[in-house]
Amino acid sequence: MELSAMSHGRSDPHMFSSASGSKAIGKQIEAIHDPAGIHSSMKPILDIVEDIFRRAAPPARGTVQEAHMQIYESDERALHLSADESIDYLSAIINRISCEIAYRLSTGEDAHATTLAVAHVVKSYSWDAKVVLALAAFAMSYGEFLLIVQLYTTNPLAKGVALLKQLPQVLARADLLKTKFDTLADLINAMLCVAKCIIELKELPSEYISPEDPELSSANSDIPSAVYWTIRSTVVCASQIIGLIGMGDEFVSSTTDAWELSSLAHNIDNICSDLMEKLKRCRQRINERKDIEAYQTLLRLFDAMHIDNMKILKAFIYAKDDQLPLWNGTTKQKVSIDVLRRRIVLLFISDLEMPHDESRILEQMYDESRVHPTRVESQYEVIWIPVVDRSVPFDDTKREQFESLKAMMPWYSVSHPSMIQPAVIRYIKEVWGFSKKPLLVVLDSQGRVVNSNAIHMMFIWGNSAFPFTKIREEALWKEETWRIELLADSIDPSIINWLTEGKFICLYGGEDMDWIRKFTTTAKAVAQTANIKLEMLYVGKSNPGEKIRRNMTTIQRENLSRVLPDISLIRFFWVRLESMWHSRVQHGVTVENDHILPEIMTMLSFDGSEQGWAVISRGDELARGKAEIVLKSLDQYPVWEALAAEKGFIPALNDHIQGLRTEHHCNRLILPGTAGIRSIHERVVCFDCGKQMEKFFMYRCCTD
Repeated sequence: MELSAMSHGRSDPHMFSSASGSKAIGKQIEAIHDPAGIHSSMKPILDIVEDIFRRAAPPARGTVQEAHMQIYESDERALHLSADESIDYLSAIINRISCEIAYRLSTGEDAHATTLAVAHVVKSYSWDAKVVLALAAFAMSYGEFLLIVQLYTTNPLAKGVALLKQLPQVLARADLLKTKFDTLADLINAMLCVAKCIIELKELPSEYISPEDPELSSANSDIPSAVYWTIRSTVVCASQIIGLIGMGDEFVSSTTDAWELSSLAHNIDNICSDLMEKLKRCRQRINERKDIEAYQTLLRLFDAMHIDNMKILKAFIYAKDDQLPLWNGTTKQKVSIDVLRRRIVLLFISDLEMPHDESRILEQMYDESRVHPTRVESQYEVIWIPVVDRSVPFDDTKREQFESLKAMMPWYSVSHPSMIQPAVIRYIKEVWGFSKKPLLVVLDSQGRVVNSNAIHMMFIWGNSAFPFTKIREEALWKEETWRIELLADSIDPSIINWLTEGKFICLYGGEDMDWIRKFTTTAKAVAQTANIKLEMLYVGKSNPGEKIRRNMTTIQRENLSRVLPDISLIRFFWVRLESMWHSRVQHGVTVENDHILPEIMTMLSFDGSEQGWAVISRGDELARGKAEIVLKSLDQYPVWEALAAEKGFIPALNDHIQGLRTEHHCNRLILPGTAGIRSIHERVVCFDCGKQMEKFFMYRCCTD
């Protein structure tokens, strides 16, 4: 065959690459398409085709001997077992395509006409089959050619065939072949990509997406054109291999062929990218519908009755491929979810930015519950449920963050955040109101939600709140009054001793070190004059930073009062107050019908102020005030000393504080985040004068 015949047989690969040309060729291919209803998975055949291309080492690495030695030593990939069955009836059509291409190219027919001829041969097959069969026909020729190339220097049979095909003369110029075979490899990879996309589009689950859906309809409309260009590419690739046989240096150095291969590779790569993008949209639509279905399933599951908690927990934590979904923070081993069967389970829900102090508080309570495992309060387990934004890549930084948090926790954690599906995250946010602050959702032994956020109960009463139900919460509040035990319980064991000894207890806070010196010195002097035993404890501010740490050091050094042994306990003091506010609000109480809520809000307003403050108590009697007023009241002790002897120290101090309050004042109340609460209080009154406070929104990160 003359080189000129091959050259005249080529057509411009850009001829149909415009939008109008692509649509026209798509209609032309569709007119030939006449499926016979034969349904067979083409994935096993494509696996074999891809394996052939992967193992065929191109002769373009400097020398023929190098090419021969460079046989891929990759892992053996298990080809689909059903491929044998498929090949039984497809091998004939694959061979026919190969012969059709070889014959038409040998007669000088152009690539377009040959492509249409192949389309007629496979007209009764599905779109994915057309592409895979054409690729298989080329893979057979390509594989045979490269098998001879790899073996001809060592195998006499291969050498004889190579001589008849005049391949040694061509392969001696391997340096010129490198560019051609590199471009050929790019085109082959792009064709494989297109074939995989078409197969995936065909195999999309019909229960979640239909051909009428815009995403799939758009992709399907592009398939005929994609099939044409892929078949055409196999024709051109075959012409490159056939052209090497007996053509010598003239074909090896042809720039026209390199340009045609490069243009086709670019075109097929664009088609692949477009199909991948449309396939991505189809998958997104499928995932959206799966998530909706999973969400509806969760709603039904939580409304239904169950004999144990397994259905709920297995729906909540998705263990793929029978993986062990839980990590035991004590034994440091993965375990089955069955270890939680019929247990009371607390779902500790947070993101990866979980406050460290709050985790430590919960950890202390959990450890305390394990000390006496036979007690009723110990019959619960905790699972950390990490909420991770799926739209952001789970990179090494996030992975380290997750592993670091998981390593800190003594309870159970999910083995990986991917086990918490999008539908579960939606349920957590929409039904339980998770936003940023951690939640502690309580499931009873049957998987029923008995409290959508028990974290406030845990912070207020610890394990005494077991089994952490709303009914238990109501019962605990009925037993409470506003007293120092409720305000400062658990932050310092000395408080219980002071109460037993009948001492006066003063809690105070703020950042102003000058005021702290004046207040503590004055309070000690008044206590000595009044002949009362007074203990003072500094509790700082709700976001204790370096300034509070320095204050604690100064207070200790100057022996002004007691301080807490750990700065995290200061955070705990204020977290408990916030928890009290959350708990009372969740039970629907208001400042008008409750005597505890106004006191909680007063304490929170103290923290929102830039001034110091103090609470002085003995038994059930409490007096409190902001910095200047409480200091002035103590300075003026001689004025109300007689009244103190008559009414008692705390009632007299309270009366004097009330008398010093002016009509013009300003209080600032910063309410904590309302995780799980659907409304914001429209009416909040001032603790000083009882007037309604003006409403503003404040977003605060820290105060230092």
